[in-house]
Parts: sequence; C-alpha cells; structure tokens
Amino acid sequence: MKWIWVLMGIFFFQGADTWAQSYGTSAGLRLGSNKNHRTIGLSVQQRVFDNITLEGIAQTDFNNNTTFHALVQKHSRIISRRFNYYYGTGVGFGWEESTHRNPETREIVTTYGNNTLNAELILGVEMTLLRTNISLDYKPNVNIVGSRTPWYSGQVGISARHVIVKSKEQKKKQRQRQRMKKRNQRGNVWENLREKVRGY
Repeated sequence: MKWIWVLMGIFFFQGADTWAQSYGTSAGLRLGSNKNHRTIGLSVQQRVFDNITLEGIAQTDFNNNTTFHALVQKHSRIISRRFNYYYGTGVGFGWEESTHRNPETREIVTTYGNNTLNAELILGVEMTLLRTNISLDYKPNVNIVGSRTPWYSGQVGISARHVIVKSKEQKKKQRQRQRMKKRNQRGNVWENLREKVRGY
C-alpha cells in the first residue's frame, strides 16, 4: 500500500511539470443540460493572459433552442497547473423556447423561435492531461432581451477539448516575435545613423 501513496504523491505534487499540459488554444465538444432540455455544441478556448481565457460556445438541442456564448474566465490552481477552477462572465444570444402559464385557463403555452439576449456567469473546474482538457461547469444566465420565461436559467455543462496549442508553445512564439521586433528596431536605429552620417 505504501507504494500507492508514494505514486499518488508524485502524481499530485511532483507531476505538475511531467503531466501538466496547460493550453494556449483548445477546442472540442460540450454537453449541456438543464431541467428543460439538453444540448450538444462546440467549445473553443483561447488563453490571452497567464490566467485569463476567452471561451466561445455554440450549442443546440436540434429542436427549439440554439444559442451562442462569449465568456471571459479567470483560472486559479487547485493542486497544480493541470487541475484548476475558473469563474467568469459573458453574454449569450440565440433562439430559445419560452413557457407561459395562464392561471385563468390553467394552460401552459410554449413558444419557440424567440430571439433572446442573456447575461451569463460561469463557475467550473477543469483538468488537462497530455493534450486533453476536461471541464465541468455551471453556467447560469439572466434574460435581458426577449421576454423569455423563465427569466433565469442554469445549465450544467461537461466539455472535452483537444489542446491545439500548448501554453509553452504559445509563450515561445510570443518570445520569438518580441526578439524579431527588437532586432528590427535595432536595425532601424543603425539605418537612421547611417543615413545621418551620409548626410554629413
């Protein structure tokens, strides 16, 4: 049993450099569910700063609900870079069904194709191993435009994404661009000096 605890300790505490595959760009599938319907869609995440990502989501239930979402998220470590939690905010829009109750007739009327605009929050956890990113999140939203009923809705989502660009690769390209920029600036300085000397 001791060797199991040793391996677990190595995995969680020393394995950050070996197993952690933080990402710069990832894309994959997202499954969403609330009390009214279930959706499937695409999720794309792009890291813009060390702990800030942008996420775009397009999802549908292939029936009455199709929505698009743009979110800004902040990430923080739980155990290591490979396992962290995140929270954020954003907006969503699309075409959704709306349910209205008529107390006089005791009827429930459902309409579809309603244009909606929603303010959203998101809270989740994610794990990245090798080139696979798995996340579980809760995404509540409040209807702003469209008179959707109910005006508040929450969705639980599970996403599986492929890491297209690792964080290390992204930072390496950024450093290369910075070096090229500095070289070009130095070259311009020398060219200006030469022109001045020739002018004399």
